[in-house]
Amino acid sequence: MSEKGFRARRVADLVQAELSRLLIAEFQDPGSGLITVTRVEMTPDLLTARIFLSVFGEGDPAALIERLDRSKGYLRRTLASRVKLKYNPELFFALDPGPGHQERIDRIIEETKRHGR
Repeated sequence: MSEKGFRARRVADLVQAELSRLLIAEFQDPGSGLITVTRVEMTPDLLTARIFLSVFGEGDPAALIERLDRSKGYLRRTLASRVKLKYNPELFFALDPGPGHQERIDRIIEETKRHGR
């Protein structure tokens, strides 16, 4: 792994840890379900962070993404105060398709086991 790739991975891990804490403390409530930052991808120049989220429970994932998009300025400022970087990355939120896909596969496997196929 190149130095830039290694640094991007380290910064992504820091951003993921801090955003996880921040989202749990300030954005997770009974109506939003359980919010999990599944992964963060940084561009090599560290100016952009793509944050992938999973929402479990009764919450509306699309409404949560809208709420986070409206709060980007606050999230960036708070992140900058917690993670000392030369540049404060632009944040882009997206739902992680992985957990839903995995859940669907598990259901299909269970149905197959029950029906003896």
